[in-house]
Amino acid sequence: MTRIFEDTATAFALKSDSELDRAYFLFKMIANEPLVRIGTAMTNFAIKAHLPVESLIRATVFDHFCGGVNEEDCLPIVDKMFEKGVCSVLDYSVEGKEGDDPFDDALKTILKILDFVKEKDAIPFAVFKPTGFGRFALYEKVGAGEALTTEEEQEWQRVKNRFDKVCQKAYELDVSLLIDGEESWMQDAADQLVEDLMRKYNTKKAIVFNTIQLYRWDRLDYLKQLHEKGSKEGFIVGLKAVRGAYMEKENTRAKEKGYPTPICASKEATDKNFDTAIKYMVENIATISTFAGTHNEESSYRLMQLMDEANISPSDTRIWFGQLFGMSDNISFNLAAKGYNVAKYLPFGPVRDVMPYLIRRAEENTSVAGQTTRELALLKKEKKRRKL
Repeated sequence: MTRIFEDTATAFALKSDSELDRAYFLFKMIANEPLVRIGTAMTNFAIKAHLPVESLIRATVFDHFCGGVNEEDCLPIVDKMFEKGVCSVLDYSVEGKEGDDPFDDALKTILKILDFVKEKDAIPFAVFKPTGFGRFALYEKVGAGEALTTEEEQEWQRVKNRFDKVCQKAYELDVSLLIDGEESWMQDAADQLVEDLMRKYNTKKAIVFNTIQLYRWDRLDYLKQLHEKGSKEGFIVGLKAVRGAYMEKENTRAKEKGYPTPICASKEATDKNFDTAIKYMVENIATISTFAGTHNEESSYRLMQLMDEANISPSDTRIWFGQLFGMSDNISFNLAAKGYNVAKYLPFGPVRDVMPYLIRRAEENTSVAGQTTRELALLKKEKKRRKL
């Protein structure tokens, strides 16, 4: 397999010299773990104290990792990336809300994004988080099989209605919908909801996609069981495969509550789990559509090789590669240049509301071995190339 991810001219073609310098500075800061901890604490304090820090955040970390404060704000970036063959997934990244009003507001936003998706080839998917449509504790209670009060039963029905309303509109518009994965102790309830919606709307193609976080050792079995149900009952499985984003929380909770951690024993085990899942999905492409969300170069090469060996065209819409905006441009833009389907998750929302997402991105880059070092090396290489 030709090694294409070293081509920094293609990777950073859209970045001006000043944007390249800002990215280099930002990843230098993120590489310093104590600095990330201090910065996170200070930012949280500043936001809670309503200090005027939004312009500083917007000019640095927000503009690097986010598309804007609303859908319209994102469009220049969407169009710019699409010129290079990279699509966008508009991700309303507001987290941690409570009460029905924020959930209904999120529903309105996702329905509006679906209209965007239908009108623009550059936005092939919509996406939402389960906790954008309902309380975390309610998912947890439902997943644990606990009895709900009458009020909670009504609340859960409203959650299901929100899911169904979005999926029905996606089905009517014939566009695909990615539903993100979250913490394991609320995920069972979300899995069941999404499975029911696949059964209802994925009869001809994958409209509804669930997410499997493959740093969990049980997700490969879940994939096979879901595929078996789909094969028997006549629905197409849509899955976004990722490694996962809540490892520290998962391990901490397992230790505190005295149960075995759901996380794989090692990074190598997670990598093997991810690659095995991708291989299974490619081998069953007739009945499984795949969105491979990965910043791992070797996993990307393996998927390219699997497609080549199976004579699957790079442009086959049943397989997508995905990365986050602001990261791994060397993977995204080089894949797109070779004709593969690629989409960047493009988060947006009010600066203060998106801060939990941004903090998680900074912490993830600090904790994932080699991620920030790799970004810095590529940025440095491109800066040097431009000088020459």
